Order: sequence, then C-alpha cells, then structure tokens
Amino acid sequence: MTFDKVQVILQKHLPAPALNYCLELWYFYKFDFKLRKTRLTKIGDFTFRTGKTPRITVNQDLHPFLFLTTYIHEVAHLEVHQKFGHRIEAHGNEWKNCFKDLINPLLTNEIFPSDLLEGLRIHMADPMATTFSDPLLTKIFRKYDERASAVTLLSEIPAGSIFCLRNRWFKKGETRRTHVLCQELKSKKNYLVPLDAPVENVQLSLL
Repeated sequence: MTFDKVQVILQKHLPAPALNYCLELWYFYKFDFKLRKTRLTKIGDFTFRTGKTPRITVNQDLHPFLFLTTYIHEVAHLEVHQKFGHRIEAHGNEWKNCFKDLINPLLTNEIFPSDLLEGLRIHMADPMATTFSDPLLTKIFRKYDERASAVTLLSEIPAGSIFCLRNRWFKKGETRRTHVLCQELKSKKNYLVPLDAPVENVQLSLL
C-alpha cells in the first residue's frame, strides 16, 4: 500500500488538521489500511496474521471526528500488539495507555470543537473498549453527524422490539454492557449489535 493511496483515503475522511499526524502513524507502522461499508457489529478493527502485513479497517460512513477517533483507537491496538504480543487483554491498561499517548497530540481546538474536545478529555481519563460505552461522548459525537436527527438508535428502543438493520430484521434482546443480543428473524441466529447502532422501521414491543 502506497503513501499516496493512504493520503487520498485519509484526506477524504479526517478533519484536515489531523491529516499529517495520521499519515505519520501509517508511515511509522506500515499497516494495510482499508475502508469498509457499514458493519453490523463494529466501526473499526485491527487484525494480524503471522507473515502478513497488519491490517486496520474503519467504516467509511463515519463523520470525520468519529473516523479520527476510531483510526487512533485501532492504531493503538497495533502498537500494543507490536510491544506486548497478543496474549494481553484487548482493552487492558497497555491499550489504554497507548490510546492516550497516541490521541493526546490531537486533543486541541484546532481539530475538535470545544464540547467534543472536553468530552474526549474526560473519556480519555479511562478510555473504554468503544466510544459508544460512554453515553455523554456518544451524545456529543451525534451532534456532528448529519444523519443523527433522522436516526433511531438501538439503545433508544425497548427490549422485544422488532427493527431493521442493513435490510435484515431483528428482535432486540438482552443488553450486555456495550452491545445487545439480537436475534435475526430469518435465520434465528443471535448477533451482538452495538447499543448505538442506527436502526430503521422499528416496531415497538408492547411488553
């Protein structure tokens, strides 16, 4: 993967003042970077296979501030893997410290609006596995998402409700920390769906 290709991708999706820093991270760690369509269970990930180039993916439909935060979140996973290997807790203290160190240079008014900057500073005191675990930060992020006003979140509907997500129908079940166990109606398979996944055509439970 070339520098120019990564630059084109990041230029389109990041706040402009963060571009050079994020390019420097890619140049230092040399990972394969890919965009992904909206995914059912995640907005980004880091994967590594022996003998292969590490890969980071981020969903392409994220607004720039969430895209940036997700990108740094995943680079922190890569740094932890290189320093400590894969036998440590995914979002343990090693990852939290790396995430803090990597995002700290970006926590400025030049990059983030003041309310989001304050929310991120509070969140980064003890970062969670996903930003969606932090209701306050999620609320602020949604302010900068043009689609948010027309969106219903999974967290906003009661258990037992039927909803559509990416043209598939589900029934909302038990909440498990940052995700909800939902059953796809057609296949009867269960999926862990993020609490703040946007859902459509909600049929509310009367229970």
